[in-house]
Amino acid sequence: MHFDSGRGGPYHARAMGNPLQDRRTPSELAASGEVIEFSEKIGEFVKLAGIVEADLGSLDPDKLPPAWRDTVVTGQLSFGFAAAQGGAPALQGQVTAKIDAVCQRCLEAMQLPLVVDLQLLFGEDASVPAGDGSYEVWELEEEELRLLDLVEEALIMAMPLAAMHVDSKTCHGPEVVEDDRGERIQPFAALKSRMEEEN
Repeated sequence: MHFDSGRGGPYHARAMGNPLQDRRTPSELAASGEVIEFSEKIGEFVKLAGIVEADLGSLDPDKLPPAWRDTVVTGQLSFGFAAAQGGAPALQGQVTAKIDAVCQRCLEAMQLPLVVDLQLLFGEDASVPAGDGSYEVWELEEEELRLLDLVEEALIMAMPLAAMHVDSKTCHGPEVVEDDRGERIQPFAALKSRMEEEN
């Protein structure tokens, strides 16, 4: 197979890998000014899919959202160096998704919209200066980074402990119950933390 042969036939491009699956150092990504736009199914994020599956497991089978694993996560990640912070590799970006969940008030299926803004500085420890506070320091346990893991962790951290419908017209459940100490009772509040501990 010839590439850019100049002939009149169809152009065959080489197959490209998934940039979210590649392992690269933040310095390499920053040096090349990498800008990555992506669209991935929830099912590709194993830990996140496990959390969603465990949550949806409380629903009757006939109420399960169809093909919830095919729900799409989209985003853009832009890399560079943050000169004001000592030249540390930095990431700015945004990730959006609609996660299928169970409303903890009415116990019915719902879609939870998530929008995660990322402004990260990379370092091996928290000694990397965060400057004016607009950046969050992302500590690296290994030299190389897999962006799928970063996106997945950012989404998990953005999920509320108890998902609920925002619109009371959509939700037909009772008001949030408070216990004797005035604290909210959230029956599934520890689900996310348990899943994270197991992984």
